[in-house]
Amino acid sequence: MTPITQTEINKAAWGACDTFRGVVDPSIYKDYVLTMLFLKYVSDVWKDHKAGYEAQYPDKPELVAAMMQQESFVLPEQASFDALHARRHEAGNGERIDKALHAVEEANGDKLRDVFQDISFNSNKLGDEEQKNDILRHLMEDFAKSALDLRPSGVGNLDIIGGAYEYLISRFAATAGKKAGEFYTPAEVSELMARLVEPREGDDICDPTCGSASLLMKCGRQIREATGTKRYALYGQEAIGSTWALAKMNLFLHGETNHQIEWGDTIRNPKLRTSDDMLCHFDVVVANPPFSLDKWGTEAAEVDTFARFRRGIPPKTKGDYAFILHMIETLKPRTGRMAVVVPHGVLFRGSSEGKIRQKLIEENLLDAVIGLPEKLFFGTGIPAAILLFRKSKADDSVLFVDASREFEAGTNQNALTPAHLDKIAATVSARETVDKYAYRATRAEIEENDFNLNIPRYVDTFEEEAEIDLMAVRKQRQALKTEMGELENRMEAYLKELGYGA
Repeated sequence: MTPITQTEINKAAWGACDTFRGVVDPSIYKDYVLTMLFLKYVSDVWKDHKAGYEAQYPDKPELVAAMMQQESFVLPEQASFDALHARRHEAGNGERIDKALHAVEEANGDKLRDVFQDISFNSNKLGDEEQKNDILRHLMEDFAKSALDLRPSGVGNLDIIGGAYEYLISRFAATAGKKAGEFYTPAEVSELMARLVEPREGDDICDPTCGSASLLMKCGRQIREATGTKRYALYGQEAIGSTWALAKMNLFLHGETNHQIEWGDTIRNPKLRTSDDMLCHFDVVVANPPFSLDKWGTEAAEVDTFARFRRGIPPKTKGDYAFILHMIETLKPRTGRMAVVVPHGVLFRGSSEGKIRQKLIEENLLDAVIGLPEKLFFGTGIPAAILLFRKSKADDSVLFVDASREFEAGTNQNALTPAHLDKIAATVSARETVDKYAYRATRAEIEENDFNLNIPRYVDTFEEEAEIDLMAVRKQRQALKTEMGELENRMEAYLKELGYGA
């Protein structure tokens, strides 16, 4: 059996979306396609494990059944993809799929509790009963194709499935416009942030606006690749139910078992708390919060019991510093480090934001400011920046990096290449001034700028234009004038020969 490749899986999974195109909006059908991919994968793993036991114990079906019940994941017989596919021509596909998903939830306790509560395959979003049944039949037939045989014995690598899941999420993000920011951070930005916070073995890592959990998993991968172990824990919170479900399924498909992902509004109701109702603290905190969120929860901030807003309350219409202050408050005292994506206004806006910014700098928490290129993020063309904070710093300087001019241009989206990421990471690690690219500013310099962090104030990217030799230009102009006169005379002569002369 030839192992299936990542590209083949990606192409087949994306092709399954054709069933919905023109009938249902991508922001809606992504949940159906990703959930079906999840069910297909766990069904194929279950089938593969069962076949292995049956080959090992061909005459002991009772033993095989007992061993299957000891699996880390349990799949009820009628809830498998194959069972649903076998009945695809019967009426009631939507109801059967919903029942199967609920059975999977119940059979697997805390692992998947409530994950499917926000999605219904029996919804009228898919049309009337006949159309819905037809769409779901086609969807199951697409996933039954050989190119989507996801059994581990054929795939050979768990990450290939997680990779397909990530691929679909990124493709949906590219077509979802502004809604994309709710669930996806571009892979290269996640990669960069993970490298900048330097996750280590034993770390507790949190993303308070975790979306589909891609950023959390990038941090985990950094540790696995460096140490070969899974000694770390992932934590997150997500406000949107369907996106929280994506995160849970995504983590499961990537084999990330040591995680706690909560559903709820991080500012109004932080769920990651200790037994004595205090905020949990983490070694690493990373996030790509919604940019300048309106109605983010000022009322809750005014009576916050966790002292997150003691440095000031952000403006009602811009929640950027609300997320930053929450993240700062959840850092461990000595090891805490964090990276957060922000719009550039966070660097220089005044009023309450200016006062908060000044206090964070005076407390020596800000470590680096990195300007990114425009059009990196789905749904917005504006350039963003990454702020790095650390609880323990060697001195009170702040490194400014202007990486906004180096990128791979695309039609709708720009991208950072591995070389760009390497340059940014190396510059931040070295913490040295680089002409027209980076500048290490002292506290005094930042104070002189009234705590304004606008990158051009620190990194001079001005390129002097070459001096123009006016005499040389005049000489060149005279030569061209003479040449033009000669050409006019020759043209006139040709026209006379052809009989067009006066």
